[in-house]
Amino acid sequence: MMYSSSHTDAPAIREPLHAPVAHLVRGGVTEGVHYGSVVVLGADGEVEFQLGDIEAAFYPRSSLKPVQAAAMVRAGLPLEGELLSLAAASHSGEERHLAGARRILELAGVTEDDLRNVKDMPYDPAVRDMWIREGREPSRLAQNCSGKHAAMLYTCKLNGWSLDGYLDPQHPLQQAIAEIVEDLTGQRIARVTVDGCGAPLFSISLHGLARATARIATAAQGTPEARVADAMRQHAEMASGAGRDVAALMRAVPGLLAKDGFEGVEVAALPDGRAVAVKISDGANRARIPVTAAALARAGVDPALLTPFAGEPLLGGGEPVGEIRPVRALEPLTVRACA
Repeated sequence: MMYSSSHTDAPAIREPLHAPVAHLVRGGVTEGVHYGSVVVLGADGEVEFQLGDIEAAFYPRSSLKPVQAAAMVRAGLPLEGELLSLAAASHSGEERHLAGARRILELAGVTEDDLRNVKDMPYDPAVRDMWIREGREPSRLAQNCSGKHAAMLYTCKLNGWSLDGYLDPQHPLQQAIAEIVEDLTGQRIARVTVDGCGAPLFSISLHGLARATARIATAAQGTPEARVADAMRQHAEMASGAGRDVAALMRAVPGLLAKDGFEGVEVAALPDGRAVAVKISDGANRARIPVTAAALARAGVDPALLTPFAGEPLLGGGEPVGEIRPVRALEPLTVRACA
């Protein structure tokens, strides 16, 4: 693929030098350690805190969807509100998500048969269990990336691009998305592979992911980036689902834009440009939100707003006996100074 020379070099492809980011503490004893990397950007875009390896190439997985959605809006995608939030979604497969994806397909004048994401059951366990009880089969519409894929087809139709092979990295759609990935991250893409849904997956750095999300969160009103940020903030459950932690986090912290991704990735940015990005090395979901909450507190978010995101307690005999505890380095400086 050809990329602009105006960006910094691609991040190095290497084994990331992750560091401990959270301890699994049971009965006062550290039973396990989650490794990973964390970056906190200040409102000026500068790195205020880092832990682990924030410059190595990694795959942001679905946390890059706001960037992909912004690229499609730049290319003419006219969606707003719930449907635009769904275009950036890793949705739970609820009926509202399926209905929204169908609506995008209708607007594009295409059908579910034109989708090329993989067939899957709904992501939400309760919804998936209901499908199984009802004898329903996996479908492309139920797969958690169907909103993004429907929006990709719509973008192709609007631009006169072929629908066949819209997931090929050389397709004009994917070339346009790659260009915006580099524009917003400020760095060249290190490598392109295939995400779980079948779409191209671009390797960037954790630092680049935080920078791109901050640029979306701070974009001027009316711009493609601001349209995506506003849609996701106002319709957080369409970008995720009922009961999902990423939606709850956006509701709890005023103005926050947040997106999760498989393999322990989370990114969040505030309207003033402060941003955090987290990668849990082993992909553990249980460490993702507590570490993200700690990073947001480190960035200056009121810790009282983040109390619900401290993580589920560890149980022994049905009773709480421990917790996932972010490492002390992630504590806000004021807390550390008083310790």
